[in-house]
Amino acid sequence: MGINLQKGQKIDLTKGGSGLSRIMVGLGWDEAQPVQRGGFFSRARETQDIDCDASAILLNSSGKLYGSHPNDHCVYFGNLRHYSGAIQHMGDNLTGAGDGDDEQIMVELSKVPADVAKIVFVVNIYDANVRGQHFGMIRNAFIRLVNLANQSEICKFDLSENYSGMTGMIVGEIYRYNGEWKFNAIGQPIREASRLQSLIDLYK
Repeated sequence: MGINLQKGQKIDLTKGGSGLSRIMVGLGWDEAQPVQRGGFFSRARETQDIDCDASAILLNSSGKLYGSHPNDHCVYFGNLRHYSGAIQHMGDNLTGAGDGDDEQIMVELSKVPADVAKIVFVVNIYDANVRGQHFGMIRNAFIRLVNLANQSEICKFDLSENYSGMTGMIVGEIYRYNGEWKFNAIGQPIREASRLQSLIDLYK
């Protein structure tokens, strides 16, 4: 059983020569039960499932976007594999239905380019503005890290706050510190992120 993290808590991933190299970053969420008003389900629930998209944003040592091309600094449903081979997105989940991870991103730490200082994991609700959706309609959201060598869960961070009105989230980050890799549980909501670009622009 992994460590249950609180918002803002950090843990070492590779300190002491743990041998940790390949990890799976799993992100999950469930759609909240539809609100019933006057005998009818709310319009947002009737018309559209909530499509949350998980992505990884790569930053340099200055905290800015890595590289010069969009595919250098972002792995998402439209760019599933980083050119270095270090990061692999396992595909888009359009509804969040089912138990466990809804989207998974594989990271091979030994292959991460030396000038990448941080990998930030974000989630946004696709077309949130058009569909009238926000994270107040989501429950049981989490991020967890799994050691792929033995399939053991390293840590898990449950996002339990009320994020009503928010359409994006900076969930957590893996970063280098003194030659080691650490994980930071962030849970920072973003009001307008119905497009991934809004989250990417935070690091320009």
